Amino acid sequence: MHLFGLFGNPVSHSISPRLHNAVFKAFKLDGCYGRYLIDDASTLFSTFHTLQLEGANVTVPHKEVAYEGCDEVRGIARNIGAVNTLVREGNRVIGYNTDAEGFYHAIASFGKVRSALILGAGGTAKAIASILKEHGVEVMILNRSASRLHFFEENGFTCKTWDTFTAQAFDLIINTTSAGLKDEELPCPKALLETLFNQAHYAYDVIYNKQTPFLKMAQEHHLIYKDGKEMLLHQAVLAFNLFFGNRFDVKQIESCMREIFEL
Repeated sequence: MHLFGLFGNPVSHSISPRLHNAVFKAFKLDGCYGRYLIDDASTLFSTFHTLQLEGANVTVPHKEVAYEGCDEVRGIARNIGAVNTLVREGNRVIGYNTDAEGFYHAIASFGKVRSALILGAGGTAKAIASILKEHGVEVMILNRSASRLHFFEENGFTCKTWDTFTAQAFDLIINTTSAGLKDEELPCPKALLETLFNQAHYAYDVIYNKQTPFLKMAQEHHLIYKDGKEMLLHQAVLAFNLFFGNRFDVKQIESCMREIFEL
């Protein structure tokens, strides 16, 4: 049996197992995809090997740890410094990032985006910032503190903290933090977010299947907005194909997974 899984904290809310297991069933593959709560990031790779997984996805807050622990990192993940997909090749673990392309697919229905403000500075923020920059979007990073901004500064992004930021107009506001996932928090002070939304056109929250306080406020300001469902779908499609050496048709994988979203 082909064994795969999701590593992160939290993972109980994730529908990734349903997505991947639906494809196993449709393709008549002897495979299983589970969820694994990783409290201690240092156990991520030992757990991967102990469970004898052929591949895994990595979610918050372990994407940067996953990047550091891989035997080899390929593709855009090398530039991002964050890995969300692990694939076993013999005794080696290869790291990829499918979040970046997944996100860009997800915002394809938005109009022209020339500028974006990313709230948060974790692995997901790195992926989104990198893919937006690649497509010519002007990106600024806003984080509570400066402690996690080094990567972005090194890669030429404008970075601000809550203390140094002055509100300005952005086409797109993106929440990459966990604010709203298990609570009713906002990713930045409410007054600041109000000002940003008054000047924006679009809002995106990487959290999915929940109207977070961030998205509720975006709706109140009549912005076009999305949660992270489409990003999850597209990154999962790409990850599944990486698990199997890119030998399947992505449209067929997407069709199987999309049915789960429509249940």
